[in-house]
Amino acid sequence: MEEDGKTTVTAYFDRATGVYAGSDLRILGVRVGTVDSVEPRGKEVKAVLRLDRGIDVPKDAHAVVVAPSLVADRYIQLAPAYDGGPRLAEGAVLPAARNATPVEVDELYASITELSTALGPNGANANGAFARLLDTGAKNLDGNGKAIGDSIEQFGKATKTLDKSSGDLFDTLKYLQGFTTMLKENDGNVRNAEQQLNTVTTFLADDKKNLSAALKELGTALGQVKTFIAKNRGSLKKNVEALVPITQTLVDQRASLAEAMDTLPLAAGNVLNAYDPANRTLNGRTNLNELSMGGPLVEPGAAAEVSRLTGLAPVDATRRKALPVLPLPEVGTVYGTPEKQPGKAGKADKAGQPGPSGGTDQEKGAGR
Repeated sequence: MEEDGKTTVTAYFDRATGVYAGSDLRILGVRVGTVDSVEPRGKEVKAVLRLDRGIDVPKDAHAVVVAPSLVADRYIQLAPAYDGGPRLAEGAVLPAARNATPVEVDELYASITELSTALGPNGANANGAFARLLDTGAKNLDGNGKAIGDSIEQFGKATKTLDKSSGDLFDTLKYLQGFTTMLKENDGNVRNAEQQLNTVTTFLADDKKNLSAALKELGTALGQVKTFIAKNRGSLKKNVEALVPITQTLVDQRASLAEAMDTLPLAAGNVLNAYDPANRTLNGRTNLNELSMGGPLVEPGAAAEVSRLTGLAPVDATRRKALPVLPLPEVGTVYGTPEKQPGKAGKADKAGQPGPSGGTDQEKGAGR
């Protein structure tokens, strides 16, 4: 910031024809400063600008050389106008790439001359081609003014519609871009799918006669099925109703069926293993222990009542050693006749001696 409160900014242009020291510096056409100096710098022109005190310019501003008319002095304008945000600092530089200059009249004349030469008798119209093009265009447009006007009007409406639906349009383009990107990334898979589809269509084309005959036979079969159902509708209904109890029973017994399906393979395997093909017999061995459910013959605490009624009593470990070995292992409590008191037992009743029944006076029992 200068001592007088003015801000100095340097701007570069491709050319600065008609701009001099003292030319106006404007924003939106309002004078806000002056051009302090204009100096050529190689292929560019350096212009030093002085902004008046209190004038703010946005940080991203650019400079434009404006020609109000062909003969009036030109001025430099800064745009856009400041409406908040970061400000252009003292000593800021605006590069030529951000700035613009007007088209000069001699350049415009040169462009028009070049165009007329290209379309003249020494150019595109050397053999009258351009003249014939204009003649054909005039004939085609003759009487179609209203249609052309309607087309322009409809095109305007279409642009308005696109402008109002620009969000949807851009979303659609975005989705299309995603789809094409996906196809690009899966190019190999797309090619394989295309080849497979081509193989299928080729096969169908080569076998179209057989396919046509198969479809014809299928149509005939469906017609026969339809006729059969129409003629036997009553019988089919009765048969379906008769199946209801069976299906209901299967539903009710689905747990048993599931268990049977689980055990049938094992049972079938056991039968195959037990079959003796030489003797044509099923060989097996029974484990009687599996028939026992275990546990005592009577409930605990009821042994005295049972002994009183049946004449049996539990046998202790000492007496159990003197008992004969039974063919089955012990299961539960072992019972036998009560031990005789000394002096009350006869010879036939002594432990280990045969009794009237041919057995002993002590027996070994199982829990079941």
